[in-house]
Amino acid sequence: MPQSMFQSSIPALDINLAALSGLLDKAAAFAAAKKIDPAVILHSRLAPDMFDFVRQVQVVTDQARRGSARLAGVEPPSYEDTETSIEQLKTRVEKTRAFLKGLDRKAIDASAEREIVIPLGPDKTGHMKGDDYLNHFLLPNFYFHYTAAYAILRHLGVDVGKMDFLGKIPIELKDKVKA
Repeated sequence: MPQSMFQSSIPALDINLAALSGLLDKAAAFAAAKKIDPAVILHSRLAPDMFDFVRQVQVVTDQARRGSARLAGVEPPSYEDTETSIEQLKTRVEKTRAFLKGLDRKAIDASAEREIVIPLGPDKTGHMKGDDYLNHFLLPNFYFHYTAAYAILRHLGVDVGKMDFLGKIPIELKDKVKA
């Protein structure tokens, strides 16, 4: 059976949002242990022309919320971009996860062939079939900003690694069978 649009989107977004919440916990613990003002973390960036950590987290949640809403054919809740603390960012992530959990699986599955309209600045809109939107716009943008947020923390010395990035993926560990 082919994988559905819902299965290709919502679980992946949710797993990574949960992992992002864990990264935020590690960032807060790092700031406390090193006696660093958390604002230093929040406003750090990898390059002068890239978003800072706060904005990366905001965009991750925007991509998940708005993108999944487009697939479901519903209006996403609106968030103000006013977070000034790690705890406020965690709240934003959890609100996003709660929104995803309430979306209609059948509506998302029905979006593969439906036209998705994406605002692209003040004068243009993009138009894509739902499956193209998911695979070539939503997921790449989500992972780009999620990776940038992770990389900022790693660059600052926060003790995060691949398993923190991956989160609780659906994997079963088994012992190797010896021949």
